[in-house]
Amino acid sequence: MNHVPDSPAALDIQAICIPEPGGPEVLAFTRVQLPPLLPDQVRVRVRASGLNRADLLERRGGYAPPPGAPPRVPGLEYAGVVEAVGSACTLRQVGDRVMGIVAGGAYAEVLHVAERETLRVPEASDLVEAAAIPEAFLTAWDAAFRQGGLAPGETLLVHAVGSGVGTAALQLGRWAGARVIGTSRTAEKLDRASELGLEHGVLTGTEEVHASWPAQVRAASGGHGVDVVLDLVGGGYAPGTLDTLAPGARWIVVGVPSGREASLDLRRLMALRAGLRGTMLRSRAPEEKADLARGFEATVMHGFDRGALRPVVDRVFPAEEVVEAHRLMESNRNFGKILLTWPS
Repeated sequence: MNHVPDSPAALDIQAICIPEPGGPEVLAFTRVQLPPLLPDQVRVRVRASGLNRADLLERRGGYAPPPGAPPRVPGLEYAGVVEAVGSACTLRQVGDRVMGIVAGGAYAEVLHVAERETLRVPEASDLVEAAAIPEAFLTAWDAAFRQGGLAPGETLLVHAVGSGVGTAALQLGRWAGARVIGTSRTAEKLDRASELGLEHGVLTGTEEVHASWPAQVRAASGGHGVDVVLDLVGGGYAPGTLDTLAPGARWIVVGVPSGREASLDLRRLMALRAGLRGTMLRSRAPEEKADLARGFEATVMHGFDRGALRPVVDRVFPAEEVVEAHRLMESNRNFGKILLTWPS
């Protein structure tokens, strides 16, 4: 196992920090102190870090990290190799390839993470592309299946189907035997999503089509409406989303880039006996994150091993080019995940 002492010294490591809120240009490389490894933690030499919308919000000063997370180092997901294990660890050993989500601090060359929150890297994935799996697929699986109860034969609506979580939800839905309808503001992203198995793509990005997309979604559902919504867009689409719901639908809000507020006809929601629920992974208790990781590894990971599921990577940047990586994400031109790589 190569356990390390329970009270080793802190490590001096390289990381990407946010010295002050602002644009991508404020991101800076610096040395930070990594606290000592705890008995239930593993030390991971990071090979790649995934970018997420939350990183952009945190950089702008609009999304404070939860208690216990590094205050100035962004990053929610990683993939790498275990370098050391704490004295209470039994699941991982030195040399294991692991990936996972953290509350912050993943823009760094080394991480200390709770062993039970780690995931094994799929046999068919290399360490770089593995960093595109945790946040996208854990979020999509938890929202659509564990909270939304998506079942075979049902219809799943994925807003922003070309995003990292969107492409994950599309694949998971198809894998589970659901019909998937996806929306996007660009026709190119719908075309690329069709290569992943999207049967029904609905364009929402022009004024001409914005008012008609709910009717197009209902038509694609055969007139019944959708059973589960994975909403990665938020307030700006909310009234239209209500028009797409089938009786008993489950509407799960995961992101709100189009607005945090919305006006809804609650009587219609009541008449449909539909549920509206919000969710977020970052602020959950460690026990919940560990349960999610263990459940995902037990029930979903074999889909990656067999090639039925795969991470979708738009572009990979060296960590030194993090400013350009953030600029690309802010442009909304990416299809799938953007990754940062660290020296192996």
